[in-house]
This record gives sequence, C-alpha cells and structure tokens, in this order.
Amino acid sequence: MTKIYRDRPEDIAQVIQLLSTGRVVAVPTETVYGLAADTFNESAVSQIFKIKGRPLIDPLIVHTFDLEGVDRLASLNPSANKLAEEFWPGPLTLVLPKKSEVPGIVTANLDSVAVRIPRHPVLRKVLGNSKLCLAAPSANPFTYISPTLVEHVLDSLGDQLEYLLDGGPCPIGMESTIVDITDPTQPVLLRPGVITRDMLSETLGLPVGITPGQKRSKTDKTEAMRAPGMMKKHYSPKTRLVMLELEKQLEITNDKHAAVIYFKRKELSPTTNQTNSYWLTEDGDLAEAAHKLFHLLRAVDQKGYETIYIEAAPEKGIGVAINDRLRRASNGS
Repeated sequence: MTKIYRDRPEDIAQVIQLLSTGRVVAVPTETVYGLAADTFNESAVSQIFKIKGRPLIDPLIVHTFDLEGVDRLASLNPSANKLAEEFWPGPLTLVLPKKSEVPGIVTANLDSVAVRIPRHPVLRKVLGNSKLCLAAPSANPFTYISPTLVEHVLDSLGDQLEYLLDGGPCPIGMESTIVDITDPTQPVLLRPGVITRDMLSETLGLPVGITPGQKRSKTDKTEAMRAPGMMKKHYSPKTRLVMLELEKQLEITNDKHAAVIYFKRKELSPTTNQTNSYWLTEDGDLAEAAHKLFHLLRAVDQKGYETIYIEAAPEKGIGVAINDRLRRASNGS
C-alpha cells in the first residue's frame, strides 16, 4: 500500500526525512512525476533502477534547489550560466562535467552529469528545506508512458512504491529539454522539449547542434546513453502504436479494434467511427497537445484496442518534442 503525502508542512517534513534516510519517494515536477532518491546514497539510487526495471546504462537527471546545489554536482561554464539565468527554475536539463563526488550509478559511469533546477512549488519546498540533490527519472516502468498524474504513478508502480508526494497534475506534462553543454562553444540538443532549440540558440548566441541520436536512435544495449530519453524505444504504450504523417491517411479504419488520435479536433465524416476517435488539441495549440499527450495515450492504452494510430504534430516549436516522443513510442511496434 502506497503512503500518499500532501502539500502540508508536516508531510513535506516527513518526505524529507524519508529521502534523507535512503528511501525512494515519487515526487511531482512541472514536467512529469519522478521517482526520487538522494543522489549521494548509492543504495537508495539503486532502488530506483530496481523499481523501474531501468538499465544501468541510462543515466539519471539530478534535481536541486539552486546553483549552490548544482555546484556540488557539476562544473558550470559561461554558456551554462547563460542558460541557467534564462530558464531555471524550469524544464531544462544541462549535461555538464561532473564532480568526482557524484556516484557512477547516477551517471552511467560517464564523466558528465545531467542536472536541472525544477520550478514545481511542492518539489521546491522539499529541495529548499532539505538541500538534498535528488536523482529522479520518471515514476513509471522503464520505456512505458511517463506519468503526469498521481493516478498514473499508482497504476504503474503502486505495488512497488512505498511513498508518494501528491503535487497535483504536472503543468507541462512532457519531460525537460536536455542540452549537452560540456563544451560551452558547441552546445548539443540531446532531447527536445518545451524549451526549443531556437530558444536555446537565441539565449546563447550560438547555433545548437542536434545529437545523432535524434536522427538515428542508438541500438547498442551496452553503450551508456549520454542522457535520459535517448533509447530507441521509449514512452511506449502496451498497445501497438503507429505514427502517421500530419493530415495523411487519417480516414484509415472503422475497425472497432483500432483507435485514431488526431493532432487537432476535426469534423468527422458520418462514415468515421467517432467513438474510436480522439484528439490532442482543440485548436492546434502545441502546448496543449504536449500537456495532453501522455495522459491521453495512457487513457486510450487502457481501452483494449489492438492498434492506436496517432497523427504527428507540426514539426515546429514544441511539435518537434511531441514528434520525438511519438517516434520513440512507436519504435518496435
């Protein structure tokens, strides 16, 4: 039975006590719910991998309250400082040269560490009052759809999870942008998010490259990933998922065993099976679509369809991040 804590001073204090003594607690962030443990407690961090079924080659993101916390973990540089000033607290993860004190289990034994300063008010109370640095990947089984509600966490991990801090629905609903800034003159986008490549380039005054992993997913199961979210198959429902080009092949089926998720609400013809039709946004708003993506995928995944067809987003702005998630979610389907 999972013990659920709320946004109350006594509950926050109890969560801090649990984390400080090596327990794993599911916590809210503005992106998705995370499975958190004290970064410097290797035994606690190992429980994250066990609960998720996550391979040790996939590094974790470490969450901290402020730049003082980041300094415990990583070596900052001028480019990193620019991004931190512009986007932190917020949904941006920086990959930086790590300090020797950071355990190898957190970083897949790489010489870098992924860090961010989150802005979710409940998590910030935990981080600010404790000064802990929390390693926290998404609170779900490895490769499954990320959780944006408490109910998602309980559905996926309820039989393995002892403690959960309820912070309400995640406002963004999609994981953070990750940028490799170990070389301050050659920033590289590793995972797109709501903070876009153009926004990063504008802040830095530098072009931001794209990792080959976004063009050609890694398939080597023994080589450590540079950052989370770069596996070939990720964010996947249990139901077979097929990604369709925007506004292509959408009148595909009236099969009661298949569902169609449109990017934008559309007028459906009388011949379309409307009970099996869903959409990510009413009017084409990309932020709304990103916020709704994982929640809707989970809901449709539980309806017993044999196949889910989902329409791509426009390949611009946040749509790049949405399509990145969809490509990985449909890989191997």
